[in-house]
Amino acid sequence: MRSYQVFAAMAPERAVVLMRTLAAQSPVMFRQTVDAAALATRTRPVYLRRQPFEKRAEAVRRALSRVAANALADELLAVYFLECRRALLEEWLDLIGLTHEDGVLEDAAPAQPPEARLRKAFASFCAKEDDPDRALLLRAFAAQQAVDWPTLDELLAVPGA
Repeated sequence: MRSYQVFAAMAPERAVVLMRTLAAQSPVMFRQTVDAAALATRTRPVYLRRQPFEKRAEAVRRALSRVAANALADELLAVYFLECRRALLEEWLDLIGLTHEDGVLEDAAPAQPPEARLRKAFASFCAKEDDPDRALLLRAFAAQQAVDWPTLDELLAVPGA
């Protein structure tokens, strides 16, 4: 799964929550994303910026669901988790044993951890149902070009994961 597919599968209500968080904690990235969505949908940025928030969020989600928007979708998910949801990201990285500083990996292309460790970490991370971003984080993490982990892809392919 790639980042554009993460947005394609995202419920519109979930996109609104994500965009509200991004708008509050990273307003520059939010505005750039709205402007990019306007260009992708051949809409004037000023027009889209003046729309109700839910309509803007849906326009962004639809624009990021396109193959051509994968790079922007990658960037948006990275900013969301690094700036808005860092604690959750760090929890996942610590569970799988990846070295990081403030959520940024030391190794740009980390090797897959041992399968047993990854399965255990995945089960432990998913067992907590306190945050709907847990599933989104796992999908966003697996969608990174540098993460080629067949076991994680297999775990995410299971319905309900």
